[in-house]
Amino acid sequence: MLVGAEYARVARHVVEDHRVADTTASAAKLVFGIFASLAEFERDLISERTKAGLASARARGQKGGASFKMTAAKVRLAMGAVGQKETKVAALCNEWGITRQTLYRHVAPDGTLRKDGSRVVEGGKNRKPQGKKL
Repeated sequence: MLVGAEYARVARHVVEDHRVADTTASAAKLVFGIFASLAEFERDLISERTKAGLASARARGQKGGASFKMTAAKVRLAMGAVGQKETKVAALCNEWGITRQTLYRHVAPDGTLRKDGSRVVEGGKNRKPQGKKL
């Protein structure tokens, strides 16, 4: 949020109908101050509504975020396929709709299971939560 002198500096450069608006007058400062207050109020309302919606979804038992791309079956298949020389990793990733990074996060290039892969196979989550989710 812009405050004080910084706000006045930016406000002087506002162009309206190809003319620079005079924001040094008292009335213009008042108008810009009101607009800034309304914008801040609207931002706070959006934040409150978002938090209320997320809390409501949690209460209904819903979880947020995209579903995981790697399943236990895919990890087991990858373990067998990646260790073989004739396997084209790009084709495998393209077929499963995953990136190379996702594949190698779960299975090493020699076909051994990595930490995230073992979580999937054991029935846990694919990876640790990376921050606040629903």
